[in-house]
Amino acid sequence: MLKALARSLFRSAAVVTVFAAAVAMPAHADLLDTIKQRGQVTVATEARFAPFEFVENGKIVGFGADLLAEIMAKLPGVRVEQLDLPWQGILPGLAAGKFDFVVTSVTVTKERAERYAFTVPFAEATVALVVRKGGPVAKPGDIAGKVVGSQAGSGQLQALRDYDARLKREGGQGVGEIKEYVDFDQAYADLGAGRIQAVAQSLPNLAPLVKQRGDVFAILQPTIGPVTYFAWAGRKDADSASLVRFFSDGLAELNRSGRMAELQRKWFGFTTDVPADKLPEPTM
Repeated sequence: MLKALARSLFRSAAVVTVFAAAVAMPAHADLLDTIKQRGQVTVATEARFAPFEFVENGKIVGFGADLLAEIMAKLPGVRVEQLDLPWQGILPGLAAGKFDFVVTSVTVTKERAERYAFTVPFAEATVALVVRKGGPVAKPGDIAGKVVGSQAGSGQLQALRDYDARLKREGGQGVGEIKEYVDFDQAYADLGAGRIQAVAQSLPNLAPLVKQRGDVFAILQPTIGPVTYFAWAGRKDADSASLVRFFSDGLAELNRSGRMAELQRKWFGFTTDVPADKLPEPTM
């Protein structure tokens, strides 16, 4: 009798303990709340992507840096640790939890949208070709049989590969060689030296390049890819949802107020209309 009573009390105590633990443990940790508590957010940037993000006098500057500063003003007391990393390690690093968020210009593609949570867009990312003035490439189709460069792992590289496949489908010759670079500055250097015949890059990046070096480079029309957009990215999990929403809402507010257009004119020399209410479905 006493043994049976003891067993009953033990089971009841175990049930109470498990219930109490379940009540005390939250369903998930909220990353934005964690950031506010620790007073720091760690973001990853590729600061070799002018005019969006680049280093000047030892400091990361550009269109993205200005957007970030405007939005972080809404989190007083939170310091930004901005890591300057090679592009190829940024999205894998985000997935591995090495930092909180990606504040660099990520081209939104179908594959990436399945794996990461994106903000609303802040610029168009549609891809065009830049060539040497007076060189052998006068229109996009002329890259058939030529050496064309782009950045390894980038949306621009994907657009170039898609265009190469299109040239072949249409019965012509495809690109002679697609050369991949760690960053676009290396590609521009090879283009300027005549080692490659074109570079596939997004229009907002090419406009300042041609403005600075119009004696050397020219942008070809039409573009070679579908309309695409740049956005920032977070992890696609419940913990990160509030942080992604914080940055997305901040970008949307800057868009609606006209401040985003002002910063586009400052850094691009022109404006690109992007939706403030949602990210369009990716076409690539």
